[in-house]
Amino acid sequence: MRALVKARLVLPAAALAALAIAGCGGGEGSSSDPATLAPPKSPLFVEVTLQPEGELKANVEALAKSIAGIDDLGGLIVSEIESSAGSEGEELDYASEIQPWLGDKGGISFREYDGEDFLGYGVAVQTTDPTATQDFVDKRSEASDEAPEEGAYDGVDYKIQADDGTTIGVVGDFLVVAEDTQTFKAMVDASSGESLADEDAYASTVAAAPSGSFADVFVDVGGLIDQSGGAIDPEAKQFFDSAGIDPAEATAVASLIPGSDRIEIDFSSDLSDENPPTGDASKLLGSLPGNSVAALAAADFGARFGEAIDQIDANGIPGEVPPGEFKSGLKEAGIDVEKIAASIGDLGVFAVGGSERSLAGAAVLTTEGAKEATNTVSNIGLLLRAIGTPGITAISGKASGFSIRSTDLGPKPLVVAAQGERIAIAYGLPAAMQALATDSGDTLADNATYKEAVSALGSTPISAFADGPMALKLASALVPPGEDDFREAKPYLAKIDFLAIGSGTSGELTTAKLIAGIGK
Repeated sequence: MRALVKARLVLPAAALAALAIAGCGGGEGSSSDPATLAPPKSPLFVEVTLQPEGELKANVEALAKSIAGIDDLGGLIVSEIESSAGSEGEELDYASEIQPWLGDKGGISFREYDGEDFLGYGVAVQTTDPTATQDFVDKRSEASDEAPEEGAYDGVDYKIQADDGTTIGVVGDFLVVAEDTQTFKAMVDASSGESLADEDAYASTVAAAPSGSFADVFVDVGGLIDQSGGAIDPEAKQFFDSAGIDPAEATAVASLIPGSDRIEIDFSSDLSDENPPTGDASKLLGSLPGNSVAALAAADFGARFGEAIDQIDANGIPGEVPPGEFKSGLKEAGIDVEKIAASIGDLGVFAVGGSERSLAGAAVLTTEGAKEATNTVSNIGLLLRAIGTPGITAISGKASGFSIRSTDLGPKPLVVAAQGERIAIAYGLPAAMQALATDSGDTLADNATYKEAVSALGSTPISAFADGPMALKLASALVPPGEDDFREAKPYLAKIDFLAIGSGTSGELTTAKLIAGIGK
């Protein structure tokens, strides 16, 4: 997408990316939809608001100041665009040449995906004055060192940039910048015929996007699979099936919603089939250790585990277990995996520590009662012994279970223990005790930052949390000193107070929110 940042004929495309951040004001808006120029079956389409107003504009500017210390983001970007043009030997006055005709919306589509890269990008920028926009394109063309090749298709004139084949023209109420002439022609065809906007899958998916977003990203998940060869890894397919996910026909939309002190991404998808994930595990998440660097929880894990076991039993394990013999073989060894799955409720996972040496964590499983927890741990021990796992040692006391020591695990043992209605699978005994403690009073629910994260999600149940400063401290200890990308990003990462993820369902859709709390 190098044409998006060039400063000659593709300056409007650069303006698309720049104004999507700057929030500059401009002329009257256009009611046209950029998706009407996206070719049908486009696997990826991004729509951005070029000229945010009111609260949206104020929030973008507040974030720019908080994160990067920029008081006038719009002015800075305009200055950079004009300077970039000047460095190419061309003068550009943004206020007189671009701003008068720039519309409210812009879109970027891709025609195909080859399994590794998106190909055939096309940018459509709304214009309030197509004649003025054409004048701008002609003027930029005349100022170029090497004259572009000119052509016409279906009554639309276009220019092909000499150095890389970028094709530019005015199509109806849009300035179009395409990667190549083939893509440009496909966008012209879409404008007067079938386009992405006409597809039911696109329309129903983007209808679930919240109003007032800064940018919406549409993904045709099934289309990506088809265009990349149509193959899904068997293990991945087994996971999708057990989780109630059908990616073959799925689509998704993610919306970016800036706040004055947070960045929110809302996600909606029809990934799930007739059995979408449900439930609320926020109570378990809030009961995890208050000093957790990061933690997550999943509702009804036992049901999902049972479905996964059923899939494994039905399909077998290639080269090891024939179809239909997995569960019966374990039962002969005294292990009833169906009973284990039925006894498990929610799953929680947490990590603590600020360095490689102090890093620890655990998975926590809830059960229907203390007896079920103890029996499940015993069955897990039987299973491990049945497959010949060495180094197993029983533990007793307030918690019952066993530990496994191995050179592959490092200095700490893997501990599997039950106490009350909980099961902990932890790296090290201290982490196991933290996972099993429910009455210490030092939980995430008592953590002020966690409370802020829960509040930010509103009515959406929280399912994952990360403490920004603690996570950055741990990352700083684990990332090698020579990683320049991390060093450059660190001042911006330091502005993140927390990350919060909430999830749920809305009708047949799976929904989620990700919120990054931004400090001053």
